[in-house]
Amino acid sequence: MKPLDTTYSLYIHIPWCIKKCPYCDFNSHEKRDDYDEQAYVNALIRDLNEEAPRLAGRQLSSIFIGGGTPSLFSAESIDQVLKAVHQQLNIADDIEITLEANPGTAEADKFSAFRHIGINRLSIGVQSFNDSHLQKLGRVHDATQAHRAIVMAQDAGFSRINIDLMFGLPEQSLSQACADVEQALSYQTGHLSLYQLTLEKNTLFYQQPPSLPHDDLIWDMQSACQGIIKPQLQQYEVSAYAAPQQRSQHNLNYWQFGDYIGIGAGAHGKLSLPDGSISRRWKKKQPREYSQHAGSAGAIGGQNTIPTSQLPFEFMMNALRLKSGFSLELYQQRSRLDPADIQPILEQLVAKKLLQTSDGSYRCTEQGWNFLNDTLEPFLAV
Repeated sequence: MKPLDTTYSLYIHIPWCIKKCPYCDFNSHEKRDDYDEQAYVNALIRDLNEEAPRLAGRQLSSIFIGGGTPSLFSAESIDQVLKAVHQQLNIADDIEITLEANPGTAEADKFSAFRHIGINRLSIGVQSFNDSHLQKLGRVHDATQAHRAIVMAQDAGFSRINIDLMFGLPEQSLSQACADVEQALSYQTGHLSLYQLTLEKNTLFYQQPPSLPHDDLIWDMQSACQGIIKPQLQQYEVSAYAAPQQRSQHNLNYWQFGDYIGIGAGAHGKLSLPDGSISRRWKKKQPREYSQHAGSAGAIGGQNTIPTSQLPFEFMMNALRLKSGFSLELYQQRSRLDPADIQPILEQLVAKKLLQTSDGSYRCTEQGWNFLNDTLEPFLAV
């Protein structure tokens, strides 16, 4: 068995937002009268203290503060949590610390304060630069605020900025989808995430579906947008495009089946253990219940050990999203399994031209990426 990889990531969940978007299926809650920022910060620190003993001898390589809308919180509150992280955990010198921000909560002084406390990467949830589409998506910001937020982030000194966009929006045309991408690229931030709008269960859009573009038009949107992006940014994951040195280290860790812990309401974690097993743990979703019990077993919503039979599929479901694919060495290190056991499946997928191989590494062909479910299916039966 390969030695345990001692690096890991930390996800911090801030569950509140100004308004719940009708397409959002994340654990997010509208900010109401019972919102208590300091009480939640205290809960996060207790949660972190409870997790810390499991991480002895390991090094934290990235932090992602997501939500909800983390930029609702003050820089002082985020700083309290980050100081606790530095006190409790072994931090890499080049750690990447990302904060999700929404244009509707963007303030120049706040962005500067976030930069001052050590946040070195922002992910801005623009979704569209079209006011009509933003209204249909239920966003609290308009196009002017979206543009202003990006400029403020750059003026605050952030050199690592991701712009989040969506396509396939209600009543969106091909030219409108392309215009969003062109406007995002004009800021030359070095990273763009481009997602297709999907109707997820437990959302208002799923219960009351809007009028979405037909499948052929959505495919045309994706192809056209990728054509616009290609001269400037390299696609390195299904929905992620970046300039050299601008790839999200935190998300790369997820996609490479790396370890991570999660603190906050509904936050998930995954850790490889010295005995060769891989465990998952998640926290209770409701902020009030989580905050009441944080730091004790009462905050844990559940935990389990991933069955060995499921590990090949779990690994591939992440790693094959990457353009670069994976090496057999990484598979062995992260799954703790012998690559020889999946070799017949890999050869079968190469023969079907769904995978291609070079020097012990495997990645999807264009066909394998376009039909990723078909590529992944054989690993369910290992």
